[in-house]
Amino acid sequence: MSDKKLKLVLCWHMHQPEYRDMQSGEFKLPWTYLHVIKDYVDMVAHLEATPAAKAVVNFAPILLEQIEDYSNQVSGYLHDRIAIKDPLLAALVEPTVSADPEKRLKLLRDCKKANRERQIERYPAFRKLIDMADWIQSHQDSVNYVNSQFISDILVWYHLAWMGETVKLSDSRVQRLIEKGSGFSLHDRIEIVEIIGDLLSKVIYRYKALARKGRVELSVTPYAHPIMPLMLDINSACEAMPGVSLPALHQYPGGEERVRWHLQKGLATFRHFFGFEPQGCWPSEGSISTRTLQVLSDFGFKWTASGGNVLHNSRHASGVGNADSSHRPFRLESADIACFFRDDGLSDLIGFEYSKWHADDAVADLIQHLENIANYEKQAPLVSIIMDGENAWEYFPDNGYHFLSALYKRLSEHPRIELTTYSEYLESASAHIGYLPRLVAGSWVYGTFSTWIGDADKNCGWDMLGDVKAAFDRAVLNGRLSEAQLAVAHIQLGVCEGSDWFWWFGDYNPGEAVSDFEKQYRLNLSNLYRLLGEDPPPYLALSFTQGSGSPAMGGAMRRGNQI
Repeated sequence: MSDKKLKLVLCWHMHQPEYRDMQSGEFKLPWTYLHVIKDYVDMVAHLEATPAAKAVVNFAPILLEQIEDYSNQVSGYLHDRIAIKDPLLAALVEPTVSADPEKRLKLLRDCKKANRERQIERYPAFRKLIDMADWIQSHQDSVNYVNSQFISDILVWYHLAWMGETVKLSDSRVQRLIEKGSGFSLHDRIEIVEIIGDLLSKVIYRYKALARKGRVELSVTPYAHPIMPLMLDINSACEAMPGVSLPALHQYPGGEERVRWHLQKGLATFRHFFGFEPQGCWPSEGSISTRTLQVLSDFGFKWTASGGNVLHNSRHASGVGNADSSHRPFRLESADIACFFRDDGLSDLIGFEYSKWHADDAVADLIQHLENIANYEKQAPLVSIIMDGENAWEYFPDNGYHFLSALYKRLSEHPRIELTTYSEYLESASAHIGYLPRLVAGSWVYGTFSTWIGDADKNCGWDMLGDVKAAFDRAVLNGRLSEAQLAVAHIQLGVCEGSDWFWWFGDYNPGEAVSDFEKQYRLNLSNLYRLLGEDPPPYLALSFTQGSGSPAMGGAMRRGNQI
């Protein structure tokens, strides 16, 4: 039994794509505010509750902007009764429920978008309403006979089910509403919006306060979450997937300029919210290449991170194998930046397995794995557990409350495990950085870019993006846009370049999610054409992908390793 300490970094990546119609300002999907009230507040509360705990928390800049927009909109409604531009949130405060059958059916559909086992069936009163909504959807004429109270109650219960566990345990207003159970009034509905407003207005500051105390390290992602290696060189997809089918688009035009734009805009947004320069960058989806690391180094970042399979592929290609430790950062000769690699096995246990276990057993199992690593490694290891900060918890009982509480407590008290951050590790005397002769481009998902390119529908998405970028370049070259118009067009183009649209294209994903994201993508492209003074091409009126799959965890997460 060795006495050396294992250093552990828990890195939580907080990310939502841009859900607004950038021209109207309307939120087309509600996931940003729902994840704030459920996940982002719970995740910071667990850190606040365990003073000895540390973590790295990464924010996508467009998520921060959307949180700010929601907070301002809710405040505007509560103080001046200015309408909220999110249909679901606005429905909570409408004095009378719409009599339009289509609007009522859409509200019922939206209020079913929750985890059946963990969020709906936990509350018998909510489950009964959802059972009724199921029946109404299969007998749609009956919606005309549904009274307003039913719609009010299902709206309130939906938002109560999405509240974070730490909110349910500490907010007497939420407790009173859960206790009431039915017959919710307009006053009750407005109270829900007041609670949501409180959570939205404080959540970013809570992370900032922990960063000031050195309890978390905050890092950044490129502005709208693009896959940087593919923008720099589409052919980088072939490094981990030789023979992959690529789009007709041979190169993304002006890709490096666009990558630098996303990094500059991302850093400016981060400074706006947090008031300092981040040391680290979690590249969107852990996607890296040699050129990506060089660009990140140019921006002065001290560290970045990716998936364990990227390291495995790179060592194999370098002919060095996996004989020595992978639990440390590595550096390329051509880029002055340390790159950490995710322990895919441990990260996937949390993301996909431990939700089925008793919390104490799951934490004990994870610690046993960490102790085994500490015993096996010759030098003190640095283990990276890197995960989405929001998508796993709805599959756990009580939003992962018991698991996360036990995890932070056990880890912070463990005599042989030290929670740390990436910057803190690099500054420590015990920092051990390996040399990597060659890097094989890839992401944290399977070590490849297969989630974003190579499938016929994903490739179609890239070709559409190439078309609108060519239109953008023409407008710039011809001087058609004023300085103000150009700034707006840059942001709209940035939104189109986000990774999430490509994630969902393909028939192995759930149909409803594919439809939502595909429509949003076509809207984004159409809005950009109009900003450029061009009519959108006719193909943007037509759906080009559909889903019929049922992937693990609804498709919102992917494992590091294919099974």
